[in-house]
Amino acid sequence: MSAQSDEPFATGARMTGQLVAPLHPLSISEYLAIGEVEPGYTELVEGSIVMSPSPVPRHNRAQKRLLRQLDDQIPAGLEAIPELDVDLALSGPDGPGWSRRPDIVVAHRSAYDRVDRDGGVLAAAEVVLAVEILSPGSRRTDHVTKRGEYADAGIGHYWVVDLGDRAAQREPVSLLACHLAGEFGYADGGVVTGRFVATEPFAVELDLDALG
Repeated sequence: MSAQSDEPFATGARMTGQLVAPLHPLSISEYLAIGEVEPGYTELVEGSIVMSPSPVPRHNRAQKRLLRQLDDQIPAGLEAIPELDVDLALSGPDGPGWSRRPDIVVAHRSAYDRVDRDGGVLAAAEVVLAVEILSPGSRRTDHVTKRGEYADAGIGHYWVVDLGDRAAQREPVSLLACHLAGEFGYADGGVVTGRFVATEPFAVELDLDALG
């Protein structure tokens, strides 16, 4: 194993439209200093950069429709925003970092104001609800990997939306709502189709069929 360098990338390496492997696991500050990479977007997992492809139109349409329903019901002081980086803080500030970008983040407006004022990204402790909409290549990541990471980071509520296979007339849109249950991580009440009704983290009633 080579000695760790003070620089995250090899001399002359650039992050302009392509992914360059870091020389050592990146801290969250090193990752944020890189900036965005196109196409798609990146996340940071234990110091390693992970590239995700751009979502398909159906995914984006469902995201937009879910945001619209949330905006109509979300309490004052909270706001739902798509695709924001969240520092999961699963290691120290100089250790290998974790930064995820949920499809929808619900947080207090004061948290967004802090990011606008001071820079950086949302902290997991500021996130009230994280939502992921399944894509063909993200099923295990969203159901297993991110579920564990978000629970370890202390995000109180996590929803997973499955759009099913409407083209083949199978599997209606469903939602799995998870909430922190102490040392056990997330607990959930099972998959819901049709109408989803919740009182936590805020009162909401969603028409899941309208997302497809």
